[in-house]
Amino acid sequence: MPVRALWFRGRTLHLIDQRELPARTVVRRLTRVREVADAIRTMVVRGAPAIGVAAAYGMALAHREGSYSPARAAKLLRATRPTAVDLAVGVEAVRTAWVAGEDPRAAADRYRAEIVDECHRIGIAGAPLLRRAHRVLTHCNAGALATVEWGTALAPIRVARARGADLFVWVDETRPLLQGARLTAWELARERIPHAVIADNAAGAFMQAGQVDAVIVGADRIARNGDFANKIGTYEKAVVARENEVPFYVAAPWSTFDIGRPDGRAIPVEERGEEEVLELAGRRIAPRGSHARNPAFDVTPAKFVTAFVTPLGVVRPGDLSTALARRPST
Repeated sequence: MPVRALWFRGRTLHLIDQRELPARTVVRRLTRVREVADAIRTMVVRGAPAIGVAAAYGMALAHREGSYSPARAAKLLRATRPTAVDLAVGVEAVRTAWVAGEDPRAAADRYRAEIVDECHRIGIAGAPLLRRAHRVLTHCNAGALATVEWGTALAPIRVARARGADLFVWVDETRPLLQGARLTAWELARERIPHAVIADNAAGAFMQAGQVDAVIVGADRIARNGDFANKIGTYEKAVVARENEVPFYVAAPWSTFDIGRPDGRAIPVEERGEEEVLELAGRRIAPRGSHARNPAFDVTPAKFVTAFVTPLGVVRPGDLSTALARRPST
């Protein structure tokens, strides 16, 4: 079983602090909803499904504190990060239960179990796509750290590997916070899955040289038409994959699909502080006086997607509306 990104025990939410990896494995113990909001905002916990689950438990902690209404707790948590729709889905799952007089902790547990199960099914559904794809490229971290367990993009890799597939993973470093080099490589190394970290701007050269058989990524929000937001740099990978006839797959649980957004133009894109670009490991790498722009995500049009890997199976973009109609209600 892959690492667990978070767990709830007793009265405490435990989070692996992803800012500390791979140098140290530090577990943060949170007992108040404001601590959970800060952990999401500062990326102690990150990855769309994982922050949705963390926020669900944040709602449960707010209920236990006794000074929050469901609406006030939900507003606090929803304001932390704007792009990943899973955050709002996790909050709403517990808010609804709370208002109905149900146990918020039990609702958060159900939501967590649902996400873990869906990610496992994504792995099973996507593994056959990699049967002949010996060399797979991924961007950012869409593994267990981003989803509680299993992962989205890494789940099919894990299942295919367990079934005997001979896989090698190209790991984009994923500037500016290096989630690929720090987190994806850490997960793969723990499970002894062969891989190599590459600079973000090297992926196109490897595709052009015929050394990439498939690209698989996660997502933070998928619009109704299949346009999707993911970590900045994903759009470039999709365009280059199309140019080089490399299949491009997007893996996501149902909580990442936002049918209220008709297309990618309606997806909010978070812009983070410029210091993440101007500094590396706390050391400034740009001249004093230089400024930076730091969009955390970009939006890739559905036309560049070969298929979505969902808990119900592999779905081509043209069949997405039918699949969304069949998804279970949460």
